[in-house]
Amino acid sequence: MKVAKQLIASNVCEYLLYMWQIEDTLRAFSLDTDRIAKEYVSRFQLSDSEAREEMEWIENLVRMMREEGCVESGHLQMNQGTLSLLVDLHQQLLRSPKHPFYSAAYYKALPFIVELRAKSGKEETGELETCFNCLYGVMMLRLQGREVSSETQAALADISHLLALLADAYKREKNGELEL
Repeated sequence: MKVAKQLIASNVCEYLLYMWQIEDTLRAFSLDTDRIAKEYVSRFQLSDSEAREEMEWIENLVRMMREEGCVESGHLQMNQGTLSLLVDLHQQLLRSPKHPFYSAAYYKALPFIVELRAKSGKEETGELETCFNCLYGVMMLRLQGREVSSETQAALADISHLLALLADAYKREKNGELEL
């Protein structure tokens, strides 16, 4: 919970990737909160009150995952909502003549996005979701100690740059500093 709060304030794109990882972590423990407490939360050096807060947050996530049918796959509505907000902002930035650097980064990443979508076989997946899927997939490969191809690394660089610009725009928008 503490990490999620820090990330939502500093970088919404990293926050979303973190939340996807939390969803998968909870699934890895079969949404069993006793196991999560014993085998996951106990690994962190938390005070008793911090551990209780963390478990309360996790229990709420587990409840939502069950209620929303995200037990085996998919994303929580709150995470889908965050992605939807980012898609809206992305579209506004592309339409705005005040953000040529964002548009340039988008068009530089677009061939990779199209290729990744085609390779995934999920043509209906939106462009930004494809970007997040790419970053998340590479993160999982690295956690497994697997190699990332040079082609994927090239795509990753441009996609990461685009999402960094989007995260910055989101933060500026939340602070009332973004002109569209």
